[in-house]
Amino acid sequence: MRASAIHSVEEARRLARRRLPRMVFDYIDGAAGNEAGARRARHALDAVTLQPRILRDVSDRSLATTLFGSEAARPFGIAPMGMCNLAWPGADLMLARLAARYKVPHGISTVASTPMERILEVAEGHAWFQLYFSGDGTGTFKLIERAKQAGFKTLVLTVDVPEVGRRPRELRHGFKMPFKWSPARVLDCALHPHWSLSTLAAGAPRMANFNMEGFEFDRTESRAKADWDTFKRVRAVWPGKLVVKGVLDADDAAQLAREGADAIQVSTHGARQLESAPAATDALIKIRARVGPDMPLFFDSGLRSGEDVLKTLYLGADFTFLGRPLQFAIAAAGERGLQKMWDVLSDELSIAMAQTGQTNLRQG
Repeated sequence: MRASAIHSVEEARRLARRRLPRMVFDYIDGAAGNEAGARRARHALDAVTLQPRILRDVSDRSLATTLFGSEAARPFGIAPMGMCNLAWPGADLMLARLAARYKVPHGISTVASTPMERILEVAEGHAWFQLYFSGDGTGTFKLIERAKQAGFKTLVLTVDVPEVGRRPRELRHGFKMPFKWSPARVLDCALHPHWSLSTLAAGAPRMANFNMEGFEFDRTESRAKADWDTFKRVRAVWPGKLVVKGVLDADDAAQLAREGADAIQVSTHGARQLESAPAATDALIKIRARVGPDMPLFFDSGLRSGEDVLKTLYLGADFTFLGRPLQFAIAAAGERGLQKMWDVLSDELSIAMAQTGQTNLRQG
């Protein structure tokens, strides 16, 4: 598949759907329940408008911004995504190289299929480790220590998944990790030979961050024991920046600010957990009003264009993260597809800035 065919996120999604086995595509693309939450998020973003301005010199525009005191070449980074190498072999390191080129954070999922140390190395330090609390927390705190030893400076504590949401598209395929084969899954893969042969040659993706003595991963293990004391314990042992991801309530955001979070990431987990959750953009407006202008607010969930990024920045976010669009592009055309998608998003943002009279992202 040629990367030149990618002109939008929707086109990348269409190409990915053609190239991937249905069970893999549905794992990446699916949302909770009947997916009303995903539609709600899309409608909310579509309802936000940008005000065109005229006769302003916008010939020299910058897409750079600052993030924790350092410059990032774009106001969007890479959201943590589990098992990215299912999209295409080597996807984790493709994303890491992209992060290094643009000096943006690559969120490394707890359930990444490449060891955190290797991704951090390839990303040239531009990587954050995303953490789930699970079970009694023993494994969680082992991962924190491992991230410290690896040299991570930022930890992203994800707090919106006390129990894993039900995603019917996954359930219909019997999609589980570790992966188990069945005749239907074998047929699904046989109908997509390019993906199947490439994945077979590279080796089946695995939960790379759980290759530790005495540690076994259970994707369905309850995460319900996490509470405010858990947050305080994490804050006490983590010396670097602590981002809390999955926040939708203004009272929760205000308490996190008081308790020492360095940034709050407003997110519905891409509508993958609670179908009835509010649109993340609506939550962003309320949270910004509550915590004031100085608390760093990040945003992910449902962004599908550079214009979406600009809308979210105008609503109060300091930085944004994209997930599925990057996986779609990788699935569609590998690393060239990823770069093309990044260029498309950058062009969309730059054009929208010009049309709204903005030359940089610090103008407000």
